[in-house]
Amino acid sequence: MTKKQHSKVRVMMLGGLNEIGKNLAVIEYEEDIVIIDCGIAFPDEDMLGVDLVIPDFTYLEKNADRVRGILVTHGHEDHIGSIPYLLKVCNVPVYATCLTLGILESKLAEHRLLGTAKLVTVKAGDIVRLGCFRAEFIRANHSIADACMIALRTPEGVILHTGDFKLDVSPIGGEMMDLTRIGEYGKEGVLLLMCESTNVEKPGFTPSERLVGASLDHIFLTNPERRVIIATFSSNVHRVQQIINSSVRFGRKIAVTGRSMMNVVGAAVRLGYMDVPDGALIDIADIGRYPQEKITIVTTGSQGEPMSALYRMAFSDHSQVELTPRDLVVLSSHAIPGNEKLVSRIINELYKKGVSVYHDEAVVHVSGHACQEELKLIHALTKPKFFMPIHGEYHHLMQHKELAEYMGMDPRNIFVMDIGQVLEVDSESAKRNGTVPSGRMLVDGFGVGDVGSVVLRDRKHLAQDGLIVVVATVDLEEATIVSGPDLISRGFVYVRESEELMDDVRELVRGVLADMLDSGVTEWTQMKTGVKDALSKYLYQKTKRKPMILPVIMNV
Repeated sequence: MTKKQHSKVRVMMLGGLNEIGKNLAVIEYEEDIVIIDCGIAFPDEDMLGVDLVIPDFTYLEKNADRVRGILVTHGHEDHIGSIPYLLKVCNVPVYATCLTLGILESKLAEHRLLGTAKLVTVKAGDIVRLGCFRAEFIRANHSIADACMIALRTPEGVILHTGDFKLDVSPIGGEMMDLTRIGEYGKEGVLLLMCESTNVEKPGFTPSERLVGASLDHIFLTNPERRVIIATFSSNVHRVQQIINSSVRFGRKIAVTGRSMMNVVGAAVRLGYMDVPDGALIDIADIGRYPQEKITIVTTGSQGEPMSALYRMAFSDHSQVELTPRDLVVLSSHAIPGNEKLVSRIINELYKKGVSVYHDEAVVHVSGHACQEELKLIHALTKPKFFMPIHGEYHHLMQHKELAEYMGMDPRNIFVMDIGQVLEVDSESAKRNGTVPSGRMLVDGFGVGDVGSVVLRDRKHLAQDGLIVVVATVDLEEATIVSGPDLISRGFVYVRESEELMDDVRELVRGVLADMLDSGVTEWTQMKTGVKDALSKYLYQKTKRKPMILPVIMNV
């Protein structure tokens, strides 16, 4: 039996399909597995109290001895944020470019993994061998420096994973995306293209980051008497570089605030990815030593995050910055879908303070993701045999499928997948074949995976209808109620204003307990269930609410 009859490349996404975030691709052949990216997603509104969402690592944990390494395309949270959690169950080498590793190191230090992690620095053009695979990092443009595509040479052919990218012919730092190398792979033959889909619904080309620089200059030119506070994504090193350039041009000092912003800027300056003139960057604690109109503050919080520096400024909770009507706040970003309410709330609060706000009306943000014409360019250059759209919700993936068909691709060779589904590919064919464990793990504080659907359901129940605790003490031998029932209400009704209802509830519970004791019921679960059912039915009749009921019954 020949190799091709029994060995195929298995490709699966454990995140990044039918969702935005937690991107994680797994590619395996016989005894070798490689991982491309390993990111987080942010919790939905119904994930009460949850901090982060990470992929389910069950499959990788079971096959940890076969995993040869993690290849990282760039340093955004949705591509590197879950790496510390994965390394705890599967400690394998991580291959990434210099800035990406610089950002990752601070995360690993927080998890106390820096001493044990195996970090390998690569640069665009480097090739690394991982078992039977060879991976080449290809220079790309994105909204963070040092982004790469990955061409993975497998025994069956080349798989090109684009990561996140845009075509910027005049990038702020570094060089243009290496279209020549991508074209060379296309000429050789690309077996499978895995291409991002985030901006597939937008026609044309994504504008160059340099456009933002001209807008920033205009803002500083027309607001010489104001202190300027600019909120942007902490990872957008090129944006921060342009803010610094414009500030220096107009004689301003720059202060940075927000934990993630300080971490990223610190790493970028240390590693030479940002050019900051001597004396231009000052500590946020020293801003009082300079005239306000000579200060630019670069901050986190462009998405209205409740713990961010801009949020704390807006709600007068920042230890160093107090906003006044002389300030101008620039939101150098677009609201991520789902964050519109948070952003709107912060804008409203800023206006209440008399602060001037630039947001949608100025060209102060451009996307880092490829629009339709750039995606078409990648398809035209690579001419893949098979195609899997990645990194997007279902409507993004389907529109990317339609775009590939428009470019002449056979619909039978396009695979719109779901997380956990396995695509088996060889040099001649591709087909879906089974699934592997997948899903999401919820991170709450130090707990990973201990908040599941049951806990979330309880949190939602508590948030919507509140809680009543019923406490009673009984003597099972005498079949009598010794004390209680006492009631504790939280989030249901205010006891002092609902005394009549509470008295009725006490009588109801006392009657239910007395009936069960008279009937010879001594099993705790049965007694609690009886109290719960009777009380739930009564409260719904009286209030049309269904609070969580927690009976506590003790025996003397």
